[in-house]
Amino acid sequence: MLLPDSRVYVAGHTGLAGSAICRRLEAEGHRNLLLRTHTELELTDDGAVERFFAAEKPSHVILAAAKVGGIAANAAFPAEFLSVNLRIAANVIESAWRHGAEKLLYLASSCIYPRLTPQPIREEALLTGPLEPTNEAYAIAKIAGLKLCQAYRRQHGFDAIVAMPTNLYGPQDRFDPEAGHVLPALLRRFHEAKETDAPDVTVWGSGSPRRDFLHADDLAAACLAMLRGYSDEMPVNIGSGGDTSIRDLAFLIAEITGYRGAITFDSSRPDGTPEKRLDITRITALGWRPAIDLRSGIEQTYRWYRENCARETATV
Repeated sequence: MLLPDSRVYVAGHTGLAGSAICRRLEAEGHRNLLLRTHTELELTDDGAVERFFAAEKPSHVILAAAKVGGIAANAAFPAEFLSVNLRIAANVIESAWRHGAEKLLYLASSCIYPRLTPQPIREEALLTGPLEPTNEAYAIAKIAGLKLCQAYRRQHGFDAIVAMPTNLYGPQDRFDPEAGHVLPALLRRFHEAKETDAPDVTVWGSGSPRRDFLHADDLAAACLAMLRGYSDEMPVNIGSGGDTSIRDLAFLIAEITGYRGAITFDSSRPDGTPEKRLDITRITALGWRPAIDLRSGIEQTYRWYRENCARETATV
């Protein structure tokens, strides 16, 4: 049972999802969080991970650490996206079970679903068709982590559960215009275009793909609902319940950032999966609902970016 004094290890606590989960845990009175930066604990090093779990013996583990990126990064570094994420999952799940963790929550990703599948996507759609080629390496690694959780549950009775977040955004995101995910990458590009009075901004792809965007704070609330009320091998979708086109997203971000130049779409660039909207029946059955609408979430994220990143990225 997750209690205020439970020893909770959040792997990846400095990232987008992990930092949101930590904020939520702390807001609800959890003060016994076990946190290690990448330099303090290298999760691809099985010996280091084993020693950490042997010494700290967390009761609950939230595996939010991963090598992540957008279409460009996935295309450029498939070996790293596959090998790093495989090793992280294998090391953390094995050590958590071996050292008596009560429960583990693994964050997979909605990108592991087939490229073409009925919408909204139900959890049963997993492995029913080919993956999207632009993120295949990352998706395969995340599928392997999901299957590893199921295998430890079946063979060892380990209470490992899996969340399937949709496209996340929020504070602590990577606002990288080339390697980042679409929403934070566009937020930075439109901000910089406004600051430099650029006459136009070019967006990758046709703008027609539709995506389900969820604020990281909403994900955090869903993760705690799962830790407290879910125990099954079936993964659980976590999404907003809706979707928006990349074209509409670009114009919304332009409006929020105050950019007034032209917006063009480069159809020679890959679109990725045509449509991705999650069925969230399972998570809402636990009493969770998303609380942050897309406009409000982007406005909040943009404020955070201006206060924490804008000056730094302007000099890059």
